[in-house]
Amino acid sequence: MTSHDKLLSFCYFSKFKNQSMSSGTILAIIIIYFGILILISNFVSKKDNSNDAFFKANKNSKWYLVAFGMIGTALSGVTFISVPGEVGNPDFQFKYFQFVIGNAIGFIIIATILLPLYYRMNLTSIYSYIEQRLGVVSYKTAATIFLISRTIGSAFRLYLVVIVLQRFVFDDFEIPFAITVLISLALIFAYTYRGGLKTIIITDTLQTFFLVSSVFLTIIFICNSLDLGFIDAFETVKESQYSKVFFFEDYLKGNYFWKQILGGIFVTIAMVGLDQDLMQKNLSCATIGEAQKNMFTFTGIFVIINIFFLSVGALLYLYAEKNGISVPMVDGIKRTDLLFPEIAFNHLTLFPAVVFLLGLTAATFATTDSALTALTTSFCVDFLGMDKESKKLEAENKNKKMVRTRHFVHVGFSLLMFLVIIIFNSLNDKSVVTMIFKVASYTYGPLLGLYAFGLFMKTKTVHDKLVPIVCVISPLICFLLAKNSALLFGNYVIDNELIIINGLITFIGLLFISKPATSQTKF
Repeated sequence: MTSHDKLLSFCYFSKFKNQSMSSGTILAIIIIYFGILILISNFVSKKDNSNDAFFKANKNSKWYLVAFGMIGTALSGVTFISVPGEVGNPDFQFKYFQFVIGNAIGFIIIATILLPLYYRMNLTSIYSYIEQRLGVVSYKTAATIFLISRTIGSAFRLYLVVIVLQRFVFDDFEIPFAITVLISLALIFAYTYRGGLKTIIITDTLQTFFLVSSVFLTIIFICNSLDLGFIDAFETVKESQYSKVFFFEDYLKGNYFWKQILGGIFVTIAMVGLDQDLMQKNLSCATIGEAQKNMFTFTGIFVIINIFFLSVGALLYLYAEKNGISVPMVDGIKRTDLLFPEIAFNHLTLFPAVVFLLGLTAATFATTDSALTALTTSFCVDFLGMDKESKKLEAENKNKKMVRTRHFVHVGFSLLMFLVIIIFNSLNDKSVVTMIFKVASYTYGPLLGLYAFGLFMKTKTVHDKLVPIVCVISPLICFLLAKNSALLFGNYVIDNELIIINGLITFIGLLFISKPATSQTKF
């Protein structure tokens, strides 16, 4: 999404609260929801609480479960709310599908280039490649970039749902916001700390089911309200003013076709192929063939589900026009992110409101639980070296010690997310939110540059200790370019291509500190 500055306004949508959705009803749904997830966790982890199960799911995950479950991880409450809402923006409409096409191309590149590399090296943490190719400092730098970016991004995604819980449930019980955050993180911790990835594969499959069901059921509810059959709805959306997909008119604008395609490709390569979270699931498959099958299947589902998200947006606006519903206003400004919850909670019946709540919750918690597991894995492997322990250390007494250490790390990242969310809430500023959502472009760009250098400059390596300097300078240059792009480049607006620019600057910086590679660094 490019309209990230609007997302914080989601916290205001409680003013549209449907009285039929009482706090008690929502609380009961949440308790049942997490009760099911905790039961699944206890069942899955009952026989195996080992590090191998936590980090790699014993390398025996079923590819079709991974493919379906990854949908819930790849999407979030941000997508769930903002993509449908922005369809009414004349500069947006279905332009997001251009970005999705780029995503699909990026997934194919990951499946055919990066996955074979990771499997060939038998990696637990994908950043171990950087260690073997460029050196220890480069490796720690790459892992640190991931830890920072994932912690911030996942904390904010969770923040969206915590705001819903606060406004609709815990405010009625006079429970402070900080306690609501702790409760949410405690619930996630309860079903992830033992089984880790092995549990996540199953729970994310269930949560993706709720997410996908929510999208389809919302379409059905709105179509029924508009007296449209499936074919009629398709034609109505196609002929509506909201369905423009391709934008070739003005290359200076952020919605220009090739900007979106290229941005989608490189954002996907960086934020999926170079991200421990999503790659960890792929690496839990038994063979490279199954992992690739998973990625190709996931790509198809991802494209289709985004078409439905966009269709939901068009139908929401058609429904709003027919029923005289205006886009909600906050401080005199239209907030398109509020249209979906406004209609779901205030204009549909109780069941659609429940479906919306489950979809939003599933989208966000599927992202957060997966991220928390990946953060724990990265720290344990990249900084504590747990995957490098000898077989002797895998003896019963040492294994128990490592499991306890892993639990402490899991608690640590849960508390870190708590602190980040509390800071978000205290700042509560649109400009801060905008920077938070752009953080991925600034942090994953150096990862893109590091991996590009490693893969394409086989005859060179780097002066390892200088790599962190390059990875700090590059985002700073990008920040200045993005802030002044219209002035510097004749009204040209930098959009999703920022991550490409960041990666390119990092790559050039690495060339400046490069040196001839030895035989040990030409992997």
